Amino acid sequence: MVGFAVTANSAHPAYSSLSFAACLSHLHPTIRSSQHHSGFFFRLVSSSRGNITSVKAMADSETLSVPKTHSGNKQALLSLSDKQDLVFLGNGLQGLGYSIVSTGGTASALEQAGISVTKVEELTCFPEMLDGRVKTLHPNIHGGILARRDLGHHMEALNKHGIGTFDVVVVNLYPFYEKVSNTSGITFEDGIENIDIGGPAMIRAAAKNHKDVLVVVDFKDYPALLEFLKGERDDSQQFRRQLAWKAFQHVASYDSAVSEWFWNQSGGGDKFPPSLTVPLSLKSSLRYGENPHQKAAFYVDKSLSDVNAGGIATAIQHHGKEMSYNNYLDTDAAWNCVSEFKSPTCVIVKHTNPCGVASRDNILEAYKLAVKADPVSAFGGIVAFNTEVDENLAKEIREFRSPTDGETRMFYEIVVAPRYTERGLEVLRGKSKTLRILEACKNEKGKHSLRQVGGGWLAQDPDDVIPQDIEFRVVSEKLPGEAELSDAKFAWLCVKHVKSNAIVIAKNNCMLGMGSGQPNRLESLRIALRKAGEDAKGAALASDAFFPFAWKDAVEEACESGVGVIAEPGGSIRDEDAIDCCNKYEVSLIFTNTRHFRH
Repeated sequence: MVGFAVTANSAHPAYSSLSFAACLSHLHPTIRSSQHHSGFFFRLVSSSRGNITSVKAMADSETLSVPKTHSGNKQALLSLSDKQDLVFLGNGLQGLGYSIVSTGGTASALEQAGISVTKVEELTCFPEMLDGRVKTLHPNIHGGILARRDLGHHMEALNKHGIGTFDVVVVNLYPFYEKVSNTSGITFEDGIENIDIGGPAMIRAAAKNHKDVLVVVDFKDYPALLEFLKGERDDSQQFRRQLAWKAFQHVASYDSAVSEWFWNQSGGGDKFPPSLTVPLSLKSSLRYGENPHQKAAFYVDKSLSDVNAGGIATAIQHHGKEMSYNNYLDTDAAWNCVSEFKSPTCVIVKHTNPCGVASRDNILEAYKLAVKADPVSAFGGIVAFNTEVDENLAKEIREFRSPTDGETRMFYEIVVAPRYTERGLEVLRGKSKTLRILEACKNEKGKHSLRQVGGGWLAQDPDDVIPQDIEFRVVSEKLPGEAELSDAKFAWLCVKHVKSNAIVIAKNNCMLGMGSGQPNRLESLRIALRKAGEDAKGAALASDAFFPFAWKDAVEEACESGVGVIAEPGGSIRDEDAIDCCNKYEVSLIFTNTRHFRH
């Protein structure tokens, strides 16, 4: 004998009105066709009355009825975790003659709004079970979604089993992303329970059958859906395919978050999983890319590792023209650089290279010194601060004249800072209608760095190393003074943000000159020395990589220019030559054992 227990709840009137045979036929359809069921029995467990009734039934002697359906009527299936604009949607669908079928909380919200609704249980003849894990995973639901209306045998199967079709499916998912990314944390068990199963299944089913079923996963699409259903749109298949794409993308992003979280929970220890999905969300379409003939767009990384991790992607724009492709690149470079300094600092960037950097207790002084480092390059650049921009600083930014002639007011594309005072913002807005004013949060350490190459991506740890993380080892006879060592650390922190081959010359926490992007280190050195001029005497020089040659090359030319200390990674087979050269010119030489290539 095989027993079936069916739980009836007074909250679900369908259970009392439907025959047990009908419900059982949908739980176990083989009963319908079998001729040998004298051994089957039904057992009703009534939770509302607390009694148990056993009914012996012969399947071959009963006419089996079917669960409640709306066959021939237009049906919409709604199952929403985020119930924003639900009442608007429900009223709209009901007004268009749709019967609404819904689950638990969604059904309750609709009923409270006075909207007629059929609960899923009335279609499945089965209660929600396993703490809500099983609600919609049933042929009466998925059959009505997946059946192709143009295939006769599909429709015959639905009629045979008393299943109605769904024309609209509106579903969004358990807030897994929000739960696991919450700063308060979540247990592994709670994370598991927030993984939606039935929702993605319904979304994928409806999207697959989008020719017959409209699927919506975003409340922003409710007005367009209702407009379409009213017949006010004639692009039928295009609209359906757009909704289907959005549905599949929605589930893909959801699954990528689950996958990322699970990998982090697995304790594998490897930072780079064997398979990686990066969910991107369009933030804005851009006027063009690096050049006007290139189309472009900006996407926000929705990976869990980037939640609350700061950066330019989440910056708030308070004023100015829309950001361009190159604006994002340059602002990112400026913000990444200035965020690494502890003291009040100003960084000015042009074409992703810092052309001016200065740290001072007085941020006004730091700003002026940063401009002075290379005022020609600073004009039209990006200005970044790691401190609040108040009214006094804003006035200085607005009115400061170029050191080259003392007359030309400095022009900038963007100002970025962690915060602004109200008056500071007001003053800056008065500088130019086009000046972009951004407020950004500091980048968190440890985020993966991804870079595209033809046919693939390179992934690496970010270059988060700062002076406090390494040993500045003196290898020359001459020891640097305290001020010289401080300058060497400042120059070393600057040079890591300059494109290779990179040289930075600095003194008193101020960049004096830099050379970047040259195919050989000697040319970068000469550019940096030319910009620094006479101020190079007694200054610190930092190189992003070791010097392959010393005599009659970069090291000797640096020594002859009068620099007081050189900081470089070391590691060349000619390191001894560099040491001997510095000893000859009585220049301090420091090995950092850390390279800072930047391509």
